[in-house]
Amino acid sequence: MKLRELAHGRTGDKGDTLNVSVICFDAKVYPHLLQYLTAERVKAHLGGIVRGQVRRYALPKISAFNFVLEHALGGGVTRSLALDAHGKSMSAALLDIDIEPPG
Repeated sequence: MKLRELAHGRTGDKGDTLNVSVICFDAKVYPHLLQYLTAERVKAHLGGIVRGQVRRYALPKISAFNFVLEHALGGGVTRSLALDAHGKSMSAALLDIDIEPPG
């Protein structure tokens, strides 16, 4: 199943670093995503775009994750030649990742 069926995303960018937050629709799904939505999986899924490290911050009290993706914006928003490779489209790309169905 696609991650978008279990969660929604928000993004923000600063320079060449991108933050992508993934927020569970239902808190019951959070432990499942904690196991399967790793920094390594995110890096593999977005590997053609993200050139640097991916760090995951787990936020259990709000059933969410924040991923920090370094060197992900082609040098930064003002330096990139891409028309829409910035934050908003990146959350949609991450939500397209395949996730094992819960329980």
